Amino acid sequence: MENMTVMLTFTLGLAGALVFGYVALRLKLSPIIGYLLAGIAVGPYTPGIHINRVFAEQFAEIGIILLLFGIGLRFHLRELLAVWRVAVPGALIQSTLSTTVLAWLLHALGWSWTSGFILGMAISVASTVVMALVLGEWRDLHAKIGHIAIGWTVVEDILTVVLLLLLPIVFAADAGVGQSIGVVLAVAGLKIVCLAVVVVVLAQWIVPWALERIAKTRSRELFTLAVLVIAVGIAVGAAAIFGVSMALGAFLAGLAVGRSEFAARAANDALPMRDAFAVLFFVSVGMLFDPRSLVQVPGIIAAVLFVVIVVKPLAAILTVRLLGEPMTTSIPVGAAFSQVGEFSFVLGSVAMGLGLINQAGWNALVAASIISIALNPYIYRWAKRQASRRGVAGPVPVQGDIRPEIDANRVILVGYGPVGQIVHKLLLDRGAEITVVDLNLDTVRRLKAEGHMAVYGDVLRPGTLADAGIATSGSLILSADIQDAADIIRQALQLNADLKIFARCAHLRDAAALRRAGAAVVAAGEAEVGVALSEVVTADDQMACVIAADHREEIRSRLYEAPGSDTPRYVARS
Repeated sequence: MENMTVMLTFTLGLAGALVFGYVALRLKLSPIIGYLLAGIAVGPYTPGIHINRVFAEQFAEIGIILLLFGIGLRFHLRELLAVWRVAVPGALIQSTLSTTVLAWLLHALGWSWTSGFILGMAISVASTVVMALVLGEWRDLHAKIGHIAIGWTVVEDILTVVLLLLLPIVFAADAGVGQSIGVVLAVAGLKIVCLAVVVVVLAQWIVPWALERIAKTRSRELFTLAVLVIAVGIAVGAAAIFGVSMALGAFLAGLAVGRSEFAARAANDALPMRDAFAVLFFVSVGMLFDPRSLVQVPGIIAAVLFVVIVVKPLAAILTVRLLGEPMTTSIPVGAAFSQVGEFSFVLGSVAMGLGLINQAGWNALVAASIISIALNPYIYRWAKRQASRRGVAGPVPVQGDIRPEIDANRVILVGYGPVGQIVHKLLLDRGAEITVVDLNLDTVRRLKAEGHMAVYGDVLRPGTLADAGIATSGSLILSADIQDAADIIRQALQLNADLKIFARCAHLRDAAALRRAGAAVVAAGEAEVGVALSEVVTADDQMACVIAADHREEIRSRLYEAPGSDTPRYVARS
């Protein structure tokens, strides 16, 4: 029975998110709004179907782990350290200001200073999940804006861990047992330092060693399993042993794997379900919302929303600007924090258990969270436009209108077997800029050692092509006979509609599908062997070069248009 409940929760949660997300997109709204509405629809406070909130939150936790692990994969320690000059004081200043302002507003509404400050601390934390999705939509996640924002949330997570340790000691009814706050803070600091040391050791030696041996088995399933074990294992271990959040542990696990040469493949090959599980985070948040709170505590909700949407972003903008960053960076960073994070609920639930906030405060926290998360994509869009107007003159480009410039000299070569090596050499002789994509780890290492560009990864994953620079490449060459080549061609054209694709296949019967998928030129092994043999047989005819070339094309035409075949004409100069 429990297994059925688990599957029902998973199925209905995803189905609701699909339906409401689709409707939201059709109405030109953020799909996040749809996911939140799906959670409200299947939650305990609305009539109709209800799903198990505990199971939904557990699924959501998996999504958070995978998402944070993926973010950590793309971050380099040097990039993270470079923004801590802004992230540490930024998190401290913004948290202090937003907490103080909300405490003052709630005190004016009759709350105690203690309850006001506790709720203020809860709403000062931003959601890394929401931030990652919004920044990723605008391609800012791996830019300086994203580095600052994510580094900032790491600091907030650490501050929240400290608060979670201190609250029971300071406010518990039996706190008079003489526990020292200084000792608790020292132990927490020591645990965090130990965690950092463990992550460095894993990143430097253990993770690369283990993944290399798994990769050399050439088993995609084992590699996927290994990466998932690393992600979940470090996240759970960090929470159980060092007392930090699993989200922070997953981010650090991503940093560990990201330092190795397996980062690209891990990001694209091992995390295909992360988006689906991350959606369940928003469903689980929606399930917490009681719509009656909008009528019961409108003043408290308004006060919390004002601090989240106005005070937090302004504090962040001013802090980032005072620390020397331009407004083109400060404004988007501030806008990214105009929402309430998953850690807010953890802190809020602990505070409720200690009697520090009441049910009205909890309802206000949940309501403000849902409203701010729904508004955040639009606030960020507005902030990007304001930042662009300050940074450049003239009309502001819309995200959908921005297209990278195509470099006709850039080539992505998939496969480095005998055919790929010949193509690689000929293109190098002509001055092309080539990036090789291959699943042979030794090949990729050798190419990099020789000064060539190479990516280790599975080309069937769209992210691998993105890592190879598909968005700005002029052509893609599939030099290997790949079983799913038609899917690769379609994915590549979605990423770059102007791409010219050259594909290889073994049999003439496969050429039609590759042409229909969008390949400009298809070379079938059967046909090209026939052309080569005919050239050898007719070599003594002493034909002129032009006549010989026409003769080759005539042979190709006959082969590619063989009776009973639906293959289109081979185009040598497409």
